[in-house]
Amino acid sequence: MDAPVKKHFYTGIVKNNDFQTCSDHFRVLVTAMQKTSPLNFFNLLVFGCALAMSPVMLAQETVKPLKALLITGGCCHDYEHQKDILKKGIEARANVIVDIIYVADSNTHPALPIYGHPDYAKGYDVVIHDECAADINDTNIIQGVLQPHQDGIPGVNLHCAMHCYRFGDFTKPLPADAPNAHWYEYLGLQSSGHGPQEPIAITFTDKTGAITTGLADWTTIHEEHYNNIKVHDTAHALAHGTQVIKNKDGQPQRTNDFVVAWVNTYKGKTRVFSTTIGHNNETVADARYLDLVTRGLLWACDKLDADGKPKPGYAAK
Repeated sequence: MDAPVKKHFYTGIVKNNDFQTCSDHFRVLVTAMQKTSPLNFFNLLVFGCALAMSPVMLAQETVKPLKALLITGGCCHDYEHQKDILKKGIEARANVIVDIIYVADSNTHPALPIYGHPDYAKGYDVVIHDECAADINDTNIIQGVLQPHQDGIPGVNLHCAMHCYRFGDFTKPLPADAPNAHWYEYLGLQSSGHGPQEPIAITFTDKTGAITTGLADWTTIHEEHYNNIKVHDTAHALAHGTQVIKNKDGQPQRTNDFVVAWVNTYKGKTRVFSTTIGHNNETVADARYLDLVTRGLLWACDKLDADGKPKPGYAAK
């Protein structure tokens, strides 16, 4: 929730036209300066500058940082280092404090302490899922993980989070109400696996949305490219990735084209941003990747302007 806006000593409630108001006041002050002594001129100049800058300073001082909970650990990734890369990168780009829940557990059923505690996200503005927990298949645990998002807390999902909390035959498109499709309903996209690591050419297909505006297409290093079994109607694709799979054993070369970044509206109210990119540390540390993830987080919290910039008070301090 937005922090309440404090009253200001000269205009009352801070509004979008405060800069124009300050400009008008400043012009009046300049006129007064021309008719006063040098000492009073200096004092009025200092006061005028403070008056002009105060809305920006007030916004930064009164807006509390977003509180993000990063959940990470499990199989197949260097989460020990990636958690710190993500925290540093996000906090450098926005007024966000990232708290971390991490377990040094490298199997597909990591013992994350959130399991069995559906109130694990209490007090947080957004949850970042970066765990790899493909074999956590207890429906009660899965419901507990989803509970905060069903209650309206936004979500951000990175890479292997797309392959978590699954069971049954998830290699075929599942209806949203299937018992083993609840995680995919939250994500807005169903993925079941990936091919060999090769570079992925990322193309932003929505170039005017708040998250993507001004972002440039790029090609990753060797990365895992997740398939798309089903894209839900509630999801909106932001970027596609194409990956050329080289010839092997006389087989023809093929090109995979899948959605790699998207947003979803979960249960008609909860904003969710996801990207399948982010297997290797070099990719996670790439400024282009961190820009995308940070914008996705701000969008999920409704703190991103249409031009892709943080709303007042939510830029990095």
